[in-house]
Amino acid sequence: MRPTTKTATSVGVRIRNISKSFGKTEVLKSVDLNIQPGEFFTIIGPSGCGKTTLLRIISGFYQPTAGSVLFNEKDVTYLPPWDRNIGFVFQNYALWPNMTVFNNVAYGLKIRKKPMDVIRDRVKWALEVVDLSGVERQHPDQLSGGMQQRVAIARAIVIDPSLLLLDEPLSNLDAKLRVSLRKHIREIQTDLAITAVYVTHDQEEALEISDRIAILNEGELQQFGRPEDVYENPSNHFVAGFLGEANIIEGSVTASGYFEAGSVKLDVSGNRPDINTRATLIVRPENIQIVNGGNGHVEATLVKRYYLGALKRFVAQLDDGTTLYLGTFNDHAVGEKVWLEFGKMRLICEEEVHVSA
Repeated sequence: MRPTTKTATSVGVRIRNISKSFGKTEVLKSVDLNIQPGEFFTIIGPSGCGKTTLLRIISGFYQPTAGSVLFNEKDVTYLPPWDRNIGFVFQNYALWPNMTVFNNVAYGLKIRKKPMDVIRDRVKWALEVVDLSGVERQHPDQLSGGMQQRVAIARAIVIDPSLLLLDEPLSNLDAKLRVSLRKHIREIQTDLAITAVYVTHDQEEALEISDRIAILNEGELQQFGRPEDVYENPSNHFVAGFLGEANIIEGSVTASGYFEAGSVKLDVSGNRPDINTRATLIVRPENIQIVNGGNGHVEATLVKRYYLGALKRFVAQLDDGTTLYLGTFNDHAVGEKVWLEFGKMRLICEEEVHVSA
């Protein structure tokens, strides 16, 4: 059983209208977020969207151009990192190659001038937490990439931080090891009841381990919420396309409550849409099913097939040339004429351009 010694109080983090510019380049634009104590909060977005800059502002490594950062309602905007009681896990691990594992993990305690007996106990505890007992005398270059990352996590938690910040900590590892370690990180965070802010560009990673997710693009907050909320109800085209796969169809809603776009005509009156307006229909591949023909279904031809084990992924083409992606456990042949039934859909009649949490 993993040890769970924890004395510091986890903090809530308030990011209030944060903007950041480097010269003439505006990297963050009035980002507003509220992270709850003990929450595993993930910031996700494409390269260059501002997620690492935001994490560094939370840590104190950067200062914002405008806005403020509060820990438990205390303004820490201009407080240096060493006065914020944070643990930071870097993308490249940032271990000192000339130091043993013990000295790497103990570094934060030593600069805090803790007694040696306390240091020994805390390092032993931290290495037990990350399942690395017995490697204290080894050097980082004697360890695998996954073990080095766990040493970096041990160094971050050994100081008993109120907030754990992780900047794409698994991006340098192979896919199988990433899956294993992200679960490990989530278990550690849960066991220690610590607030964690995690930055990644991996959508699957974010969906699996997060309590809530914030999606950034070009420095702006696009959407936030629980993984199932942002996945099933994306606020706009970008979120739908970035977070998993999505079929995005541009059309309009008629006065009779139908969404129409070329060969697609679907009853969306249950969505209570605006009528006689341009609209976008978003449907995930798993929510399109192949069925027997009938009213409300869309005729298509299967033009591509991808084998993914039990699941088969198809590309279907409508009469007007529109292509749709769908997944099914039943097999079909390329060239087969089918009828498609649309399940859970998201109808957007007006783009949301700014949100806050």
